[in-house]
Amino acid sequence: MSDGSLHEKAIANSKPKRSMSRTQKILFFATGWLIVLMPFLFWWNTWFGRKLSDQQLTEYLHDDKKPRHIQHALVQLGERMAQQSAPQQQKSSADSSVQKWSPDLVRLASSPVEEVRNTDAWLMGQDTTGAGFHEALLKMLSDSSPMVRGNAALSLVRFGDTTGRAQIVALLQPAHIAATQTGSIVDSDRPGTAVRQGGLIAKLQYGDKQIEEIRSPIPGRIHSVAQTGANVTAGAEISVVDPATDQVWEALRALYLVGQIDDLPAIRPYERELPDIPDHIRQQAVETEKAIQERSKH
Repeated sequence: MSDGSLHEKAIANSKPKRSMSRTQKILFFATGWLIVLMPFLFWWNTWFGRKLSDQQLTEYLHDDKKPRHIQHALVQLGERMAQQSAPQQQKSSADSSVQKWSPDLVRLASSPVEEVRNTDAWLMGQDTTGAGFHEALLKMLSDSSPMVRGNAALSLVRFGDTTGRAQIVALLQPAHIAATQTGSIVDSDRPGTAVRQGGLIAKLQYGDKQIEEIRSPIPGRIHSVAQTGANVTAGAEISVVDPATDQVWEALRALYLVGQIDDLPAIRPYERELPDIPDHIRQQAVETEKAIQERSKH
């Protein structure tokens, strides 16, 4: 290597390295902070476990533009109800009476948002002393949503009211979903897939390439579904969804108390020793039938 090259290299190495300006540093740290902060803010705003003050509860219950705020408030009220019904030594001194929000719970029974009505129906069953709760739940037995009807019926059992027994039995039965239009399936999920309430099961193309999304009315598992490319006519069955384990469990426990002989055909399938039926569900089904059989003797 020549002396000239060595000299040029020495000059290059002697040049001071360019550092970030103050503005660049601020932008760098701000970007890094946002990367950490944004997921936290999303979690903070959607997590129902975040404690709300009395004032926030009232504000959230009336925030019709943000249904998740209403659901958040309902979940928090449910926790307060549970604490009030706990033994005196387990109660928190910070908990105040939830009775003042009873009118809001009755009002929300007619909310246009299904998820809100669903949570509300469950919540009113946690307090059998709530003013207007019993009457509101009876009206919810005719709700357009099978899950709302089912939760209302389960809550009525706590009031000693068996009016919703048919809706409870319906919770044990699979949902049969029919096509509203004649067309062809352009996309569908696989049998055996778990699906939430309102979850997408398939897409139906009809008319001038219009697409209808086929969604599950209940949480559960897809038992069967028309596969991609299948042609269906209006009214034909597209999918069958088996009810979720939690839903079956609650229905069996309620029927243990209020079930009748006519309900046994819906209960007995869960007594079978099958891979898709958990042991605790099978045992509860057996106990529920025994209780019904005993009641029928008197």
